Amino acid sequence: MCTYATVNAVVDGSAKGPGGRWFHVTDATVYFDHPVHAMAEHTLNIDLADPSRGPSSRVGVELTAASARELVDAINAALASAPAELTR
Repeated sequence: MCTYATVNAVVDGSAKGPGGRWFHVTDATVYFDHPVHAMAEHTLNIDLADPSRGPSSRVGVELTAASARELVDAINAALASAPAELTR
């Protein structure tokens, strides 16, 4: 069963793409659906991209639901451990 629920966010950061090349990312797309590569029935899929640079400026991640929740917890813990003035 597919949810077709897609969430988009404007982001500002960098990602390492094909060939180890770093590039600026401006867009994040998050959705829960069938994976392309991961060995799971459904995954949380995260695409980080700079659409202005074409399809080669994209990094995709497919995580199981449990792994995605662990990642959310790890991100929140890392942000909470930094001084507030650095995370504004």
